[in-house]
Amino acid sequence: MKKEIIINSALNEDRVAITEDGRLAEYFIELPDKERYIGNIYLGRVSKIVTGINAAFVNIGLRSDAFLHFSDVDETLENPFDEDDGVDDDEDETPEKSSQTTLGKNSADIYSGKLNPYKALKRIKPEINFKGKSLAVFSTKKSGDVQINLATGQYILVQVTREAYANKGLKVTTKVAIPGRYTVLLPFENNVGVSKKIAAKNEKRRLRQLAKHALPEGFGCIIRTAATGKTEEELLNDWSMMLEIWHDIQQKVEIANGPSLVYQDFSLAASVARDLFTAQVQRIAIDSKKLYKEIISYIRRVSPHLESKIEFYSGKNPIFEEFGIEKDLQTTLKQRVNLSSGGDVMIEQTEAMTVIDVNSGRSTEGDQEKNSMLTNSEALVEIARQLRLRDIGGMIIIDFIDMGREQNRKKLYYDMQNELARDRAKTVVFPVTQLGLMQITRQRINQNIQEKITEVCPMCKGTGRVTSKSVLINDIERWLRNFRRSSKEFRLTIYVHPNIANYITEGAISIVSKLMLKYFVKIVVRQDTAIRIDKFKVFSIRQQRDITSDF
Repeated sequence: MKKEIIINSALNEDRVAITEDGRLAEYFIELPDKERYIGNIYLGRVSKIVTGINAAFVNIGLRSDAFLHFSDVDETLENPFDEDDGVDDDEDETPEKSSQTTLGKNSADIYSGKLNPYKALKRIKPEINFKGKSLAVFSTKKSGDVQINLATGQYILVQVTREAYANKGLKVTTKVAIPGRYTVLLPFENNVGVSKKIAAKNEKRRLRQLAKHALPEGFGCIIRTAATGKTEEELLNDWSMMLEIWHDIQQKVEIANGPSLVYQDFSLAASVARDLFTAQVQRIAIDSKKLYKEIISYIRRVSPHLESKIEFYSGKNPIFEEFGIEKDLQTTLKQRVNLSSGGDVMIEQTEAMTVIDVNSGRSTEGDQEKNSMLTNSEALVEIARQLRLRDIGGMIIIDFIDMGREQNRKKLYYDMQNELARDRAKTVVFPVTQLGLMQITRQRINQNIQEKITEVCPMCKGTGRVTSKSVLINDIERWLRNFRRSSKEFRLTIYVHPNIANYITEGAISIVSKLMLKYFVKIVVRQDTAIRIDKFKVFSIRQQRDITSDF
């Protein structure tokens, strides 16, 4: 599979497209008016604990509090920070390490204890005394009842794991993770995890041993797939950079006066280069000199062998047009996506779930079952692509064309699992029911494309529909009826949207003419683009004021 990353930078946005075999597979956009919070680390203060929903709300210095579920609280908050917590606070004591492994120039700082993951948090004021407090209890299947040491007013370190969407705020976790090129540093965990995509047992063992010997006491990490085959020096440099970042975070925490940002993750383009630019990517094309230099500088430090795959695009045509991306982008906002067989897929998004309907097209097949299976199979591939492309999360219900054979329904189930295997978001697929319905849950991390690049329509308020012209005319007539009963005025001006104005004034005997004759009043129609298409305003010529609300 040919995989490419195309980056476009404009005055007010950065866009990243990932193509697979020439077709758009994933799309990311960063807008100045919609700040990106994923990965940011904040010093937060617990503002409210709601045990009824197993969650707390945390003030992180933004307009609204972040949501912290008890399941996202790390083990360090399941036991109060006290003298017998198993962490040595003596800065002069050096933990035992392999004599053959160092972390370069920063090893003195690392082994001196300055990067102790618990130390900075202990110095945060106000101190919370947990003795005698009624602690929140979180029940889990694995551990049973777990006491969570959270109290209102307590300072904690949290990281954003999900962007805000609809009326839901940011979601955070205290399980802080600092991503690097090859590994992810876990400051509050001792475990070393290895990506499941690294199949070779010997390589897993080598990477795990390297991590255990290199990392300071009290730190853990997750080894990413990109670490496969990397030398000890490359991995040590990666850990060294992340430990420097953690040191900076601790310093910011110690001097902070209240909830604040202590670490900001990379920009969109840089994070894509860090997380997705692997040996499987044929090239990265960038049309911004600034971003090009930034990414080149980063790749030279962490993966110099990939530098030759990065190119600066200076063509005359816009980069997205040159690579055929703009055409594919047009489908991301359409409800209907056409299939080559003549069928189509209808995608309806709501806050709670996304409903997808598969419709058949013309077919020369005489066998209805076979025709349904062919259309469903084609739709399945396109649906899996659209879920990634639009970044649709939450509950997804797919209404496939009905099929009578159980084996065909099973095949759709297995095929969908295979198609979603390349999706980086966690997905769970359920078998097709006898009604032809398939349920999918997909991890929600970012706002979907529709939420990012569109706004709620001021006319329909997000419903997608507005009051019909006939209903509006009835509203105007009811107003005139009430007006005639209690007023002796005979001259009015009605302001309506241009579409409505054209509708009620067209024809030899227009609608407004009929209203004037029926209610014996002179009406002048004025167009006003500021008025909603389903509203009207009435102005009294005699009183020189708006009298819409009077009747």
